[in-house]
Amino acid sequence: MTSQASALAGQLAMLQGAEAGTLATSTLHLFWDLCSWLARWPAEFFVDDGAYPIARWGVERAAARGAKAHRFPHHDPSAMRWRLRRRSRGTERPVVITDGVCPVCGRMAPLRDYLAAVREAGGLLVVDDTQGLGILGWSPTSSAPYGRNGAGSLAWSGVSGSDVIVVSSLAKGFGVPLAVLCASASIVPSFRAGSETSLHCSPPSMAAIHAARHALRVNAQRGEMLRAKLIDRVQRFQRPLTADGLRMGCSLFPVQTLHLGPSQASVKLHRRLARRGIQCLLQRDHGDQPVLRFLITARHIPEEVNATVTAILEETTAARQRLPHVELGDLWRRFEHERMP
Repeated sequence: MTSQASALAGQLAMLQGAEAGTLATSTLHLFWDLCSWLARWPAEFFVDDGAYPIARWGVERAAARGAKAHRFPHHDPSAMRWRLRRRSRGTERPVVITDGVCPVCGRMAPLRDYLAAVREAGGLLVVDDTQGLGILGWSPTSSAPYGRNGAGSLAWSGVSGSDVIVVSSLAKGFGVPLAVLCASASIVPSFRAGSETSLHCSPPSMAAIHAARHALRVNAQRGEMLRAKLIDRVQRFQRPLTADGLRMGCSLFPVQTLHLGPSQASVKLHRRLARRGIQCLLQRDHGDQPVLRFLITARHIPEEVNATVTAILEETTAARQRLPHVELGDLWRRFEHERMP
């Protein structure tokens, strides 16, 4: 790495409470290298069933080279501990892989419980903290639920140690197309020496490095103000919808999910909101049901959030009033047909 890249990696490691760090163009590059590097220890992988696909792709590559790999139920530390205890007692070191914040349900992973089980088994915990970095941080309180300084999910959970590796993209919280791996001072140099993508792929651009340095300056100068503004926008969005009986979940993460049941209701509402000029994502939850996801940022002004809430309430309330005793998904199919221009 260049001196500027090394300095930035050190800053990011310090932010997250780690001893050392190394940069890459993306988390795909990092997981591609990391899982193959760990497999040479050798390692046996245990992957949270809700882990983001990029981490799973890294494990699949290691498995194709002969590593053992297993999955356990999403956010279930008891099931994970049970699998660790039943593993074959060979030379493989157990490696547990999870997201810090689930990008599908928005809930925090039980990192403390995961790490306790990992330490009991003498293994490693690998956390993809792409969602948490820049948003979550140290010492969360009721008045500052995201915590301080944007250090990520491990800081928010009070988790650290030489048996933890954290891989994060800066593209979410910091808005920079760059990724970093942070770990102990004994792990990072060895990982860097064994990195195949750093040998065969282009390194992070200087433009991305400068953008990341600027993002860290903004985080240091105005990060707490921006996070306070963000939590205000999220609560402004979530509270009236929850009060109206819509299923939003309890997460205050800025990716808010609206569940309308096992039906086409989400598809219909997505279409009607688009006609009003409101953009949201139509995706599937862990149960493979369609849901709507709303991405809220500190740049959204209160009027934009209020207008979105009003539109959602108008569309769903109108459907209920016309056929109040019918399941929402069923009535939405009729209601949409009647109102189709």
